[in-house]
Formats: sequence, structure tokens, C-alpha cells
Amino acid sequence: MSETSARLLALLSLLQTPREWPGAELAERLRVSPRTIRRDVDRLRELGYPVRATMGAVGGYRLVAGKAMSPLLLDDEEAVAIAVGLRAAAGAPVEGIEEASVRALTKLEQVLPARLRHRVAALGAATVSMATGEVARVDPRHLTVLAGAVTGRERLRFGYRAADGTETGRLVEPHRLVAAARRWYLLAYDNDRDDWRVFRVDRVGDPRPTGARFTSRQPPEQDAAAFVAGRLYSLAPTYEVRATLRLPAGQAAERLGAAPGEVQPVDEHSCRLYGRADTLEWLASRLLMLGCEFQVHEPPELSAYLRELAARAARAAGDPGDAGHRQT
Repeated sequence: MSETSARLLALLSLLQTPREWPGAELAERLRVSPRTIRRDVDRLRELGYPVRATMGAVGGYRLVAGKAMSPLLLDDEEAVAIAVGLRAAAGAPVEGIEEASVRALTKLEQVLPARLRHRVAALGAATVSMATGEVARVDPRHLTVLAGAVTGRERLRFGYRAADGTETGRLVEPHRLVAAARRWYLLAYDNDRDDWRVFRVDRVGDPRPTGARFTSRQPPEQDAAAFVAGRLYSLAPTYEVRATLRLPAGQAAERLGAAPGEVQPVDEHSCRLYGRADTLEWLASRLLMLGCEFQVHEPPELSAYLRELAARAARAAGDPGDAGHRQT
């Protein structure tokens, strides 16, 4: 969720309480300037929320009731589940969904009984979002077209941009949409390549239903999510590590959380580690955090990466030998 959308949700949660909120107090609660609060209030009004401002020593902002709506019959668990889902959706990699989630959550809070409304508001006030890196944004219209083709068993044409920038045209029989972490994927049968393919939806351009229906094929696995995960892992580089650790096998297994067979004793003071990972960074940090001497036997890429780390650490620490070498 973006910082602005998260702040709007927090502001709405505060305004739901039956009281006037001075701008200075809202600014203090949300750790922003009063000017930012005024801009956020204007933004909420643009989105259709009736935020009323009153002047005077005891004046401030509050969210007034909109059009009369019937009570929403939800128990505590259902209300909290919907609120959590909407907040999670606000951070989903779909263009425009942040504001849509804010609007939906506000409407939900307005029609909930007071007891549940307070619980949902408390959830918003107590929750913050953590940045999770780059997000691959998806056009919601593309998702709608893809989903319609999946449920209607209709062939699709679209342009596709590969990781290296190559663009091709595709004719596919869409099977499932899979949401994974911060990305969306389409599992489909590629008619031109006569095989199953996994497409990143953010790289799909101008999807167009052809009007041609198809008979569903048997996918490689019944679980589409498992197939997509397996395909993604198969494309990632995998490093197999073999190292000697100057640490008893029991302690090494405990510190590593190792699976059976990953740690084998050499003697009472040392052991061998056999494992795998898809990044050298993770392998190196895993070994360095053990707090013991170790020797890497495989892979050579890990040995080279550790030497690079050692040189970087020496420079950061102002290693005298390194400094003297630079001065000669």
C-alpha cells in the first residue's frame, strides 16, 4: 500500500469516531503537517466522502453520515475479515485498487453497527504497512478481460513482452489467474507453441477475446498455483552448497533450522553442510550468521562472493593493510 493510501485509511478510521478532530490533533496522530491533513481532507471530499469542517476553538473535522443504508449483518469475525481483506487489497499490485479499497472500507464502516465499527477502526489505527519492494502494477481492465476469458473458456490474443524486452504476439487458451506475492500470473495453453506457459500479467498488452470457445485441456497439475510456483522456481538459478562448519552438528542444525540430511557430523567439533538456495546473498548470510569458522567447497560462485564481501567489509572498517596498499 502506498504511503498516501495508508494515511487516508488511517484518517478515515479516526474520522469515524463520533467527535470533532482538530486539524492539529489529526496531524499529530498521523505524524504529518496540518497542511497535509487539509490536502487529505480535500482528497476524501473529491472521492465523495462527506467530511464536515467546523470553525472555532472546539471546531475540527468529522465524517458525517451519508445516504441512509440498511444495516449490514456481519458478525465480529466476518467484519474483521472483510476489513483485513480490503486493507490487503489496497496494497495489491493492481492499478487504482488502492483508492477503490479505501472507498469500500469507508462504506463498510458506515453501515456497521457501532460495536463492530469500533473494532474495525481499532484495526486500522493499530496497523501499519511495510514496504515490500518494487511492485509490478497490473491494469485492472486487463485482469477483467483475462478473468472473463478464463471463466468463459474463450481464446485470447495479446502482445507479450519477455524479460529481455522481446515482444511477441500470443494466442492462448487461458486456464487460471494466479496471484503470487506482488505479481499476477496467467497459466494458459499457448496454441502457437503447443505447450503450457506462464505469463506475467504486467507484461501482457492489449488482451483481446477472439470469440472462439475451446474445450478445457488437462493442465500439467490440478493445482494451478503449485504449477506456477514450480515453473518460477525452475527458472531461477539454483546453487548447491557444500561446506565444512567448525561447529557440532546438533548446534549447526539448530541454528540453521536445517532439514534432515542437510547437516552431517564429521567429528564432535565439526560437520558438513549440504544444501541449496537460489541466491548467493542468502547462502552467504546464512553461513556468516552461524558465528563459527567455515570452509566453502562448492559452489565456486559462493567462494567468489564471500571474497568480495570480505574486501568490502575491510574497506568499510578502514583496514590498515588495505589503506596502505591504496597509498603505494
